[in-house]
Amino acid sequence: MSMDVKDSPAAGSSSSFTLSWWTKGDTNAFFGLGFNILVNVLTLTTLSIAVVGIPGSDVLGTLLPALGIALILGNLYYMVLARRLAKRENRTDVTALPYGPSVPHMFIVVFVVMLPVYLATGEALQAWAAGLAWAFMIGIIVMIGAFVGPYIRRITPRAAMLGTLAGISITFIAMRPAAQMWEAAWIGLPVLAIILIGFFTDVKLPGNIPVGLAALLVGTAIGWIGGYMSVPDVTEAASNIALGLPDLRLDLLLDGLGNLAPLLATAIPLGVYNFTEAMSNVESASAAGDNYNLRSVLLADGFGAVVGSAFGSPFPPAVYIGHPGWKDAGGRTGYSVASGVAIGLMCFLGLFGLLATLLPIPAIVPILLYIGLLIGAQAFQSVPKLHAIAVVVALLPNLAEWAVGLIDNALSAAGTSATEVGSEALGQAGVVYDGLKTFGSGAVLAGLMLGTIVTFVLDKRFLAAAAAGGVAATLSWVGLIHSHQVGWAANPQVALGYLFFGLVCLAYSRLNPAPKPTGEPQPVGE
Repeated sequence: MSMDVKDSPAAGSSSSFTLSWWTKGDTNAFFGLGFNILVNVLTLTTLSIAVVGIPGSDVLGTLLPALGIALILGNLYYMVLARRLAKRENRTDVTALPYGPSVPHMFIVVFVVMLPVYLATGEALQAWAAGLAWAFMIGIIVMIGAFVGPYIRRITPRAAMLGTLAGISITFIAMRPAAQMWEAAWIGLPVLAIILIGFFTDVKLPGNIPVGLAALLVGTAIGWIGGYMSVPDVTEAASNIALGLPDLRLDLLLDGLGNLAPLLATAIPLGVYNFTEAMSNVESASAAGDNYNLRSVLLADGFGAVVGSAFGSPFPPAVYIGHPGWKDAGGRTGYSVASGVAIGLMCFLGLFGLLATLLPIPAIVPILLYIGLLIGAQAFQSVPKLHAIAVVVALLPNLAEWAVGLIDNALSAAGTSATEVGSEALGQAGVVYDGLKTFGSGAVLAGLMLGTIVTFVLDKRFLAAAAAGGVAATLSWVGLIHSHQVGWAANPQVALGYLFFGLVCLAYSRLNPAPKPTGEPQPVGE
């Protein structure tokens, strides 16, 4: 099915072209993105019930339908945005931005926001209310960021943005799926082989079967034949299927907002994280050939978080990492909304408990590893060779944040914490805990700053590097980077370090060398 649209004057042509609603590549990308979102929703469902203690009936009957309505509306919006871009630029190869529940925020809202409230009060509903208030604030901060994000994007080097995105992708997107795959490698590796060959080469399956579908079917078949899955679990899950429709939960949201102050310490930096990550994702799409308006993206992401929280979802949705991957898979303007509608309907029908017992996790997660590989590679392929150093330094804070998370979770499982064990004991075991935690705090924004500073140094733009060092010092002082909490004089030592770094660059600027041309792509205007 297709429709005729006419070029806008900006396209420079009055001729018409055919813009399909669906392509063969959309089928491929639909299964890939759909399974990506599926894994994330299965994960947040388990976390809500098993960790926070929210009753399963509330998760399936209220929380998931709230997320479902946000996914449908958000992906519909991004389909419209993609078709507008295709019409404006007279192109049929525009790929819609992928959209779903933010993966890092799933774990943060559960373990940092809701779990402490649940442990302190024993009330799952009170913890849920705190999560809703937190998600609401995230949405408001992201919408505010929509008015400063485009300016930040114009002055931030591509190496800094893509390097930061690569850090998120390699750690939080790829590493957990890789670990889950190797727990049942006999299921995960054949699936990975199908995905790598199908998405990275031009070899087609018989009948042009979608790669994602083939991978899931093969992995699921191996899992069931090998005894990895359980029939009684399926029977029990099938008996719990129940229809759930979106229902406003303003009572819970208002309860959470009544005790908002303790949540601001994480909501402010993570709201900044959201809009800086979205900025990097938009830059990633631009590097792949699709130049979206950042302000439109940020307003939509913020609005989605606000709407979701009003209906009962504490999990903010966001534009996903991975646009170039779905573009390479052939996805165009239809795959994203189809994924959103499919997952949304599953949320309304309460199917996620059943799906968790039907589909082996090792058969689904290789698609996330694929995204991690692709985004990591793009960061190096889309910048001048000299800037590869800036890409590496931009991804390091996310590595540190990921490592600290593993350490904290391991110590928590052992019934202790880093504070109780002590930095000295950890150091004797080879774990530089305090340094890792400081380096990784505010990882996205820290990565952007470090990548920016190093890019300017590599280009011998020492005055710009000095100015960026001053900005990093300010952000460290108020605790948005390299600090465990937001506050005045949050980390004066790190702030002083950045200030000294800037002074060194200022001194070198007196030597006045000619800036070295690197072929840095010119920023795209909004």
